[in-house]
Amino acid sequence: MSSPADNAAYDEWLDALAGGEGYALVCPGGHGSLPPRRVCPECGSTALSEEPLAETGTVETYNVVHVAGPRFADDTPYVNAVADFGPVRLTGVLHGVDPETDAVAVGDSVAVGVEARATDGEPLVVLRPADGAEG
Repeated sequence: MSSPADNAAYDEWLDALAGGEGYALVCPGGHGSLPPRRVCPECGSTALSEEPLAETGTVETYNVVHVAGPRFADDTPYVNAVADFGPVRLTGVLHGVDPETDAVAVGDSVAVGVEARATDGEPLVVLRPADGAEG
C-alpha cells in the first residue's frame, strides 16, 4: 500500500514529466526505476540519482482496450503501450493513433508526456508518435 510520501514522490515525477523534465531513478549499477523508490529493486543500492529520460522511446508491446474500469470508461477504446526509455520502461496510453486500426507497431518511436484522462480529468502518462503523425 502506498503512503502519502510515496504519492508525493509520484506526483512530483508526473509534474516533472508534464514539464518536459522527465527522469528515471538510476543506481550506480545502471538499473533504472521510477518514483517512488528509495532502493534499487534490482541490486538494493540506496544511491539513486535522477537521470533525464530519453526524448523518445520504443514501443515494446501494446494492446487495445475496449472494456475498461470506471476510471477509464469514457476513454475507450484506447491503446495501452509499454515503451523502452533506456533504463526504464514506461506504461502509458498511446494517443495520436487510431485504436481501431493497425496504426501502432512494436518498434515505433514515441515521446512521453502527461495529459488529462477523459473520464475524470486526472493526470495520465501519455505516449505519442515521436514523428508527430496523427492516426
